[in-house]
Amino acid sequence: MVERGQPGVRQVALVAAAAAAVVFGAAVVTGLLPDSIQRVIFHAPLTILVLIVGTSFVLWRVATHRPPES
Repeated sequence: MVERGQPGVRQVALVAAAAAAVVFGAAVVTGLLPDSIQRVIFHAPLTILVLIVGTSFVLWRVATHRPPES
């Protein structure tokens, strides 16, 4: 069985840059929305719901992931 090494600095930097780009893009898109929709996003528990669903999906994927057979 071949063991995979730890991710390098380049891979970590790429993931960090991608995450920052997604957050920046979401901020830009939210800023372009009409005020009424911005109020729903900022004053409703929409963000919390998105975080709960996203975290649940990631945990489900980690828990059910099977390594490839050698």
